[in-house]
Amino acid sequence: MIIRRGLHALGFRFRLHDKALPGRPDLVFPKYRAVIQVQGCYWHGHGCAVGHLPADTEAY
Repeated sequence: MIIRRGLHALGFRFRLHDKALPGRPDLVFPKYRAVIQVQGCYWHGHGCAVGHLPADTEAY
């Protein structure tokens, strides 16, 4: 969400998880014909030692 808010505040407009593109990129910028794929243990939740859920998941 931090990345999305920052980009939006800078004036970038994007779409989320475009199903028409391979891999369903996280952010799609049609105007620039560009995508951003955010990688990370928490983001993708694959269960490694580095990525974990916050202790208080009720707040989310």
